[in-house]
Amino acid sequence: MKIRRSGIVATVAALGMVALAGCSGTGQDTGAEDGGSQPSDDLTIAVVSHGTPGDTFWDVVKSGAEQAGADLGVTVTYQGNGDPVQQSNMIDSAVADGVDGLVVSMANPEGVREAVESAVAAGVPVITINSGLEQSREYGALTHVGQSERIAGEGAGEKLAESGLKKVICVIHEAGNAGLEDRCAGAAATLGGSVENLQVDIANVADAQNTISSKLLADDSIDGVLALNPAVAVAASKAIDEAGSSAALATFDISSDILDLILDDKVLFAVDQQPYSQGYLPVTFLTLMARNGDTVGGGQPVYSGPGFVTAENAAEVAEFASNGTR
Repeated sequence: MKIRRSGIVATVAALGMVALAGCSGTGQDTGAEDGGSQPSDDLTIAVVSHGTPGDTFWDVVKSGAEQAGADLGVTVTYQGNGDPVQQSNMIDSAVADGVDGLVVSMANPEGVREAVESAVAAGVPVITINSGLEQSREYGALTHVGQSERIAGEGAGEKLAESGLKKVICVIHEAGNAGLEDRCAGAAATLGGSVENLQVDIANVADAQNTISSKLLADDSIDGVLALNPAVAVAASKAIDEAGSSAALATFDISSDILDLILDDKVLFAVDQQPYSQGYLPVTFLTLMARNGDTVGGGQPVYSGPGFVTAENAAEVAEFASNGTR
């Protein structure tokens, strides 16, 4: 319970700062009407993620990072690329540009290791987010903001077990993503039944739907599907209907479609790692370090999840989602 409470506190703190600031944009002077203003010391913080442009999850991370920049009066740049070679090049370029801080997600930790360690060696403070928690400290990052994918998977497995599920397929949509594999392994550890990984390609959601549907048709003893991405969860919902299966569905991460499915009782729950916090908090932490010498985390991660969105709180979360913060 301690981990979930820290994630909630982090989100409340971040959203509270947004509400107090009441501004938008990136890197602008946020002077108040009474003549006050935020400190302006020309700080630039680069966010380099593995999320591709237009991804609904990473758009929320980006919004959080940019809002933190506006609230604190620092410049925030954002880039994303799922290819670790391209992501490493972006990290190297940001360091060469003389950024004051760097925020990096590490879906493929070994693929970006050299770039991250080079940034640290160059004196650029680094905070990792979302993926790569286990390698973050080893690579020299100050802290990691995100959820433990293993712990989140264990939580999902427990909730699936509470619903009486015994045979679940866990749909992996990105080959080589260690975090996704950890989610499935965590669910397998706590379900008390069997969890079988099913590989699909998120680049072709129609094919993913067909793959899931075929699996359900081939084995009518499957009573649960765990998706690891909202788009795949939507495809899985259609696949369940297509196959005439009675399998229950749960997913990681939220979108407007997922919230609708939860409210329609077609998704049991969504594991929420609160992406807005993953953007907002590291920019805040790096700014505090530059301006006040503060360090956060004590070498340990700052958990932004897991939280769980169910029928009980989906309507409330939908209100936040309409603002682009969930």
